[in-house]
Amino acid sequence: MAHSTPQGENPGAGAAGSGKRAQNKLENRRAILTAAREVFAEIGYEAASVRDIIGRTGLASGTFYNYYRSKEEIARAIASDAAERLRPILRAQREGATDFAGYLIGIIRVYFQFIVDEQLALHTTRQLAERYPRVRIQTPAAAAVFDELRSSIEFVMQRDPGLRVDVEYLTAAVIGVAREIGERMLARQPLDIDGAAAFAANLILRGLPAVPRVEP
Repeated sequence: MAHSTPQGENPGAGAAGSGKRAQNKLENRRAILTAAREVFAEIGYEAASVRDIIGRTGLASGTFYNYYRSKEEIARAIASDAAERLRPILRAQREGATDFAGYLIGIIRVYFQFIVDEQLALHTTRQLAERYPRVRIQTPAAAAVFDELRSSIEFVMQRDPGLRVDVEYLTAAVIGVAREIGERMLARQPLDIDGAAAFAANLILRGLPAVPRVEP
């Protein structure tokens, strides 16, 4: 038996309203994370308060707390968001890699470009070189980036049997060197992504001969 729609009701109105609410939630969440990135860059994570972040969003306090309960929760969300967007960028470098050296400088360079683009997208009163360092918080998404990178390094290294080293340590070294040099790169003017990437990659590659080999 067919069901009739009550007179005056639009069967698509409920779905449209639900879609609009979902879009509003997404936009509010983005606005909060962007505002937090800008506040952290301007005055630093330690000095920043939830009030500072709310004031930059233009949202009511009640609306804000529907999404995040604390500054720490926002910082974790920022870290997770960045890691989730970075992961496929790093994975793409693996697909085109022909040797480890080329792969290494490729992933470091795209990571440096990623953090530069993130900073340039922010609207703050501080110049890029004067901004506070980005907040580092370990999240499941960040751990997934480590696993992604470790898997890719292992995959690329299989094409070079003479380069068998501890992949866990090497992955940690790549991430550590890239993070630290990346922060120093952001603090310099003019920006030199290629120079910083070449320095980081050469530092890692030149140290490899001294690293103990492991059995296949």
